[in-house]
Amino acid sequence: MSNKRVVVAMSGGVDSSVAAALLLREGYDVVGVTMRLWSEDGSGSALKPGCCVLGADDARAVCGVLGISHEVVNLEREFEREVVEYFCRDYERGRTPNPCLACNDRVKFKTLLGHAMAMGADYLATGHYARIERGVDGRHRLLRAVDETKDQSYALFTVGQAELSRLLFPVGEHRKTEVRRVAAELGLPVAEKRDSFEICFVPDDYRAFIDGRVRQEPGEIRDTAGRVVGRHEGIGGYTIGQRHGLGVAVGERRFVVAIDRSANAITIGGEDDLLSGGLLAEQLRWVSGAAPAGEAAVEVKVRYRAPAVAAVVSVRGECASVRFREPQRAITPGQAAVFYDGERVLGGGIIARALPAMAPGR
Repeated sequence: MSNKRVVVAMSGGVDSSVAAALLLREGYDVVGVTMRLWSEDGSGSALKPGCCVLGADDARAVCGVLGISHEVVNLEREFEREVVEYFCRDYERGRTPNPCLACNDRVKFKTLLGHAMAMGADYLATGHYARIERGVDGRHRLLRAVDETKDQSYALFTVGQAELSRLLFPVGEHRKTEVRRVAAELGLPVAEKRDSFEICFVPDDYRAFIDGRVRQEPGEIRDTAGRVVGRHEGIGGYTIGQRHGLGVAVGERRFVVAIDRSANAITIGGEDDLLSGGLLAEQLRWVSGAAPAGEAAVEVKVRYRAPAVAAVVSVRGECASVRFREPQRAITPGQAAVFYDGERVLGGGIIARALPAMAPGR
């Protein structure tokens, strides 16, 4: 049994609720904390419930059932600066950001972790599906979750040794069905609450959200030969691989294959034009604190729901060059490329640009 204190980041969902319950069962002194991140969409209308936004009432109810204290910490200013502004800025640059990465890195495991330590906690726990392996040498490894269908290690590649020493991911050792079973057995009011998959601070359409926050300028839509085939109302409304809503009739399926911020232009092409032989990644982070030496054979995920694929990564300074064993589709600047060695997360970076596929026979 442990008498150590742990602050649990409770969103009001079933995963963080069961995380608190499991830690309480193990003898920890558990305190529930809900982050107040975002309450309105900027026009005064309330947002729909999201993963981390409006769950304070549910989290409070769960804490009542568990018999633990609960508090709400206001991190709206940090969330606006570190997540929402970053989200809009990246779309303005013609990228497709992942706001959960920024939230984990800059809010949960920085600001909230600091708040937990200031409360005298030994650990901060969350409901993420991932695992931490603590080595006898004091080194920690970040691993995929037991439930591969719920694994969230992709969004956690930014955590380093200092953070891992203070983090707990209790549900990472369990399957989602087990988590819901535990919640039901304990009579938690969120046992059947559905999972949230939307961007928590966007009430409806992200394009409308972007339009209200960044300046959009009309420009050209071109084909891969450089011919102008249409007009767009702003590059923030497009992402690599997008097929619908192009406003161009060319008689065959076309996708966004490139976004050129400097020219304010969108390029559309066919399926084959979406294939890339590799990518360049920047803003690198390594879980161990050190990059792999030389050329390293890895598996890489290029988006949250994508499977990990075989690749070779070579790191030079603050940039990583990645070459896939087989060409991959719709490599998207602004998303993360996360590197794995089996079930272990090595680290990752933000995709800066795609590299062309090698010509046949080369």
